[in-house]
Amino acid sequence: MNKLYKKLCGAVAAVLMIAVVFAPVSVGAAQVDEVYVGGMPFGVKFFSKGIVIVGFTEIETSEGQENPAYDAGLRVNDIITMVNGNEVKTSGELISLIEQCDGEVQITYMRNGDENTVNFKPSLCLSDGKKKTGMWIRDTTAGIGTVTFIIPENGEFSGLGHGICDAETGELLKMERGTVVDVQISGISRGKSGTPGELKGYFTSEKSGVLVKNTLSGVYGYLTEIPYDLIPLPATEVGDKNEVHTGEAEIWCTIDSEQPKKYKINIDEIHRGARDNRSFSITVTDKELLEKTGGIVQGMSGSPIIQNDRIIG
Repeated sequence: MNKLYKKLCGAVAAVLMIAVVFAPVSVGAAQVDEVYVGGMPFGVKFFSKGIVIVGFTEIETSEGQENPAYDAGLRVNDIITMVNGNEVKTSGELISLIEQCDGEVQITYMRNGDENTVNFKPSLCLSDGKKKTGMWIRDTTAGIGTVTFIIPENGEFSGLGHGICDAETGELLKMERGTVVDVQISGISRGKSGTPGELKGYFTSEKSGVLVKNTLSGVYGYLTEIPYDLIPLPATEVGDKNEVHTGEAEIWCTIDSEQPKKYKINIDEIHRGARDNRSFSITVTDKELLEKTGGIVQGMSGSPIIQNDRIIG
């Protein structure tokens, strides 16, 4: 998979209108010359390594309002990894260990790459009699993106076009595990200057694939079944970065129907010396797409770009 994204390393990044130029690709020892073009939406359920603190709330006790976790020194974006020496991977596990503790609890957490421990006594909530810490926590992230390409031989795919990052710090989240679910697009929030729009949708089924890697170039994984009924084109050649040129191209995405559809764009500038996953910029020129979305909106991230009948980013 590491070798894969050297060529098929992403797609349109929503809002920024920046894409990726492909380079040579291989999966294991095999050279991949053709892929299925994506354009269909997919849902992500992403479980990060550790439990992230996203906020704090006061606890009403017989002694007044308390927040033992914050008072002990824990802060937003700290990542909890252990409670009383026991590894925790879900919020349910953390809550259960807190409620079972007798006296003080020891929390092991990561902050800026450093491991720390803190001890404090949970507060007894006046309303329900349960032991609580005062932390709002998150163990999963969910969202909608677009599939960029699928490898015909094994259902390996790439999507989203950018990494799943922490909303506060912008840092790439470390993935414990991830699942792929089907999505039904239900509406569009049209974008405008200064306000990015988004595709609205809902998860329609349980697991339809797995994620194996979260990178700055997008997410990678395997689909349980290749969605042949949604694939807009037959197996398509992968374009070489030296063949990409400014001018007309197509972007494939699913906006308000069940099938991916192509829309006109223009490649404005190519940055062949770019060292990250942003190497050319585009402008949406398709009147229909501009009318419906205002351009690129959240949820279109990963939409494949085709030029001269080859997938290029």
